Amino acid sequence: MHTVAVLALDQVIPFDLSTPIEAFTRTRLPDGRPGYQIRVCAERPEVDAGAFTLRAPWGLDGLTGADTVIVPGTATPTSPLSPAVRDALLAAARDGTRIASICTGTFPLAATGLLDGLRATTHWVAADLLAATHPEIEVDPAVLYVDNGRILTSAGAAAGLDLCLHMIRRDYGSAVAADAARLSVMPLEREGGQAQFIVHDYAPALQGHALEPLLAWLQENLAAEPTLAEIASRAGMSTRTLMRRFREQTGTTPLQWLHRARIRQAQHLLETTDHSVERIGAQVGFGSPTAFRDRFRRTTGVSPRTYRRSFA
Repeated sequence: MHTVAVLALDQVIPFDLSTPIEAFTRTRLPDGRPGYQIRVCAERPEVDAGAFTLRAPWGLDGLTGADTVIVPGTATPTSPLSPAVRDALLAAARDGTRIASICTGTFPLAATGLLDGLRATTHWVAADLLAATHPEIEVDPAVLYVDNGRILTSAGAAAGLDLCLHMIRRDYGSAVAADAARLSVMPLEREGGQAQFIVHDYAPALQGHALEPLLAWLQENLAAEPTLAEIASRAGMSTRTLMRRFREQTGTTPLQWLHRARIRQAQHLLETTDHSVERIGAQVGFGSPTAFRDRFRRTTGVSPRTYRRSFA
């Protein structure tokens, strides 16, 4: 079982603290077993959470042996990081532990030096402060989260849930992550960021979305190869108006959305069927196996066969 240590610092933001606890404890594997064990850790037994005081059942030793460490945001992000917490985070990083921050939790993570030279994000309100305080970090205030492999950061509030669902998908595949998302009443990935876009995979549009009928039609016809003019005609608008409204409401273009939808459907088929890679590529609308493999690798970072071995 994957162990997640949630580090509660003084002035921790309760919402940020509860987000990973809820997301990971809701995760169930296909056979019903829990996917994660949660440890809430702190430097001292009692933690000031603003409106209340909480008692953490684990000390900093709870970070040792964890597969993932989460650093939630705090109301005082520029407060000095204690040497004990810094050492515990650095020790976890040396052990190969995945470390992620939520919201202003990027600041204590940055104070360890682990983000030096990397791209990172935080709540848009604090992005300029992060850039000024840590000029060695490439701060991107536009996205919901940034995945650097072993080090991840997220924007504020609900973006922490986006990040947790992303990590669940990395660990157990899209089917398990989609189930966790449904329990959280949340799309598996949102197409918007803090600037209304995100570079990973396609995400279903929210219910009630103005383009929902068009997106549903595209989703049902992934094997087809509609032109932009055909998509615009289906939507009852000019191509220029379609492009403008599509980007406003989904954060991407119709053809990019379609490509991502095809890859997401391919992920599902790779996880749940024994169809050949060639057959799945054709099922989701790619004209050749080579085109499918190339697009799949660019989107997910791995080949279809590697993905199947990991998550089937």
